Amino acid sequence: MTAIPGLGSPHLASPELLRSVFRRHAAGVAVITASGESGPVGFTATSLSSVSAEPPMLSFGIGTGASSWPVVSRAAHVGVHILGEHQQGLAATFARSGADRFGAPTVWREGPLGVPVLDDVLAWLVCRVVARVPAGDHRIVLAEVVLGDPEGVGRPLLYHQGRFTALRD
Repeated sequence: MTAIPGLGSPHLASPELLRSVFRRHAAGVAVITASGESGPVGFTATSLSSVSAEPPMLSFGIGTGASSWPVVSRAAHVGVHILGEHQQGLAATFARSGADRFGAPTVWREGPLGVPVLDDVLAWLVCRVVARVPAGDHRIVLAEVVLGDPEGVGRPLLYHQGRFTALRD
């Protein structure tokens, strides 16, 4: 492809192009949790998005190859946790394959509707899963908010350029 004046050199669509572009997109960091027959599961998500105010609904993406997917694929409810800048370690634990995500030092409890709820987060929600929409090698999960707590203290954790970071004043 040839360069376009003022726009640089376009690249054909590829997984690498998408990853490169989204490394430049700062995203909030959340942890999604669910309860399964063998215990709780969870993963770090940067794909969290508000979908609707009425009814209150959100979405997030999860890869079908993710270790949490078998439980999330059947869960009636999920927990959504907005992480603070003090929780880079927690975000890394829930992002790491094979990690003991709910062992020490993670502090959590069984919350409403049996959903695992993490301590010390900026905000958390318990949501009822209403749909799982196929999207390539992922599923987009649509979930309606049932209840939550928006009153944690601190500033949000962000993900940018392949690493966790914080807002700068």
